[in-house]
Amino acid sequence: MKTTIAKKEEVNQKWYLIDAKDKIMGRLATTIANKLRGKDKPTFSPHMDCGDHVIVINAEKIKLTGAKLDGKKYYTHSGYPGAIKEETAKHLLERKPTRLLELAVSGMLPKNRLRKVFMKKLKLYAGEEHQHGAQSPEKLEV
Repeated sequence: MKTTIAKKEEVNQKWYLIDAKDKIMGRLATTIANKLRGKDKPTFSPHMDCGDHVIVINAEKIKLTGAKLDGKKYYTHSGYPGAIKEETAKHLLERKPTRLLELAVSGMLPKNRLRKVFMKKLKLYAGEEHQHGAQSPEKLEV
């Protein structure tokens, strides 16, 4: 039996719709990352984009377990001395509801040139509405 490598033209990309309401962030992020990379497909190749597009609605209603809402901190730095800023997950969820899930998924993707390609296929929305009805996404239960 020969091992075959998928060509770019042979890759079939689907669209999936995930409702994040009352879902745990880490478990949801691993499912999304696997779908974006295409790890659930038999034609998976780690060096190319074999994944699907993922639409996530209700990102503002995501859950964090334990005391992570107040204890988990996100840091940004401008490059200037003393310019590091920290923000709790609760404050980040109020300020930018989609950013929390975006950072979780991004951290689970490979740290190379493909990360930007995968992140472009992730569409996050804070509410129920999305603008990708023409792609007729399949509803995916997590």
